[in-house]
Amino acid sequence: MSPQAGYLLQDQVVPRLQSAIPKVVHCIGSEDAQELIQDSIAMAAKMLHNTEQANKTVTPGNIAYYTIQHIKSGRRSTGSSMVDVYGSGTQLKARTRLNSLDEVVANNEENGGEPFLLHDVLSDEQEDPGTKAARKMDWESFMAGLSARDQQIIQFIIEGKSRSAMARELNVCTSTINYRKKNLALKIQEFMGDEILVDIQHTPRWKQDLQTIKEKMACKFDRCHGTTTLS
Repeated sequence: MSPQAGYLLQDQVVPRLQSAIPKVVHCIGSEDAQELIQDSIAMAAKMLHNTEQANKTVTPGNIAYYTIQHIKSGRRSTGSSMVDVYGSGTQLKARTRLNSLDEVVANNEENGGEPFLLHDVLSDEQEDPGTKAARKMDWESFMAGLSARDQQIIQFIIEGKSRSAMARELNVCTSTINYRKKNLALKIQEFMGDEILVDIQHTPRWKQDLQTIKEKMACKFDRCHGTTTLS
């Protein structure tokens, strides 16, 4: 941007933006008027630069007008995505909604009517219902391919029966039970994949992200209050 365009921006465009934006532009989420003014100045500067590069002449009023229209429609100097859930344009078009983690989801009748908050749902240690359903389907498919004897052994394992108790129930020796258990383990690994033991203990990515954010906030709090401890 040339010095002339800079003076034009400072002396004629910025005062228009400072006067109009607090009155005509709706703030989204945590935005405030001062933040929108700063953002609009960046957009106006870019417009002036582009018109100057194209050898076009525009009035300060036009620059200010179109900048305000962009800001009103949800555009920002950092982007104008209409699919970003945090985007101002997305929220203006009611395609997304931001909820507080302290929003009441339901009342817990078993705990004296204490409210059940949204962050309580996210902090639930149970697996995602979709993961549970997919794992159940895989297990049912695996069990369908086993013999009746192997299915019975698996049921005994689920019930927690010892090898000797299994041997008595099936009228075989304990070495046979050991052999069938090892064979079943190989079949499960072959059917489910080599990483099955890792997968069933793996924490979902969204939980990892939440935990990371919590740890960062805790570290920041400790630094601000001087309570960081050395291990």
